[in-house]
Amino acid sequence: MSNPVHHIELWTTDVRRSAVSFNWLLGRLGWQAQHDPNWPQGRTWLHPGGAYVVLEESPALTGPHDRTRAGLNHLALRAIDRMLLDEIQRDCSNHGWTELFADKYPHAGGPEHTALFLENSEGFELEIVVD
Repeated sequence: MSNPVHHIELWTTDVRRSAVSFNWLLGRLGWQAQHDPNWPQGRTWLHPGGAYVVLEESPALTGPHDRTRAGLNHLALRAIDRMLLDEIQRDCSNHGWTELFADKYPHAGGPEHTALFLENSEGFELEIVVD
């Protein structure tokens, strides 16, 4: 099994608003948009390795996302190299993302860990890691 992750589904209160930031970031990381025009409440991005991310505005949603409560805190995805990570860091604020721990970039996760931590307007956190 080359990729143990099948898919990740995130619920949003506003799919159109959240999709803008996810579309930019996931696109920069090599994920391809695979949106179904017959499903306006959802967006999907496919990774070349087979995993995919779904962003859905579900009618079963009971409240806003809060990464500091029990449940999912953040997603950690890989960037191909430090140059791409620096480009994302430089441009993120123009695409709906706020850098977290900016004073410790690129080692907020520790001296041996190269990563960028981002949060969008809905509070979703993504950690972009360079191995």
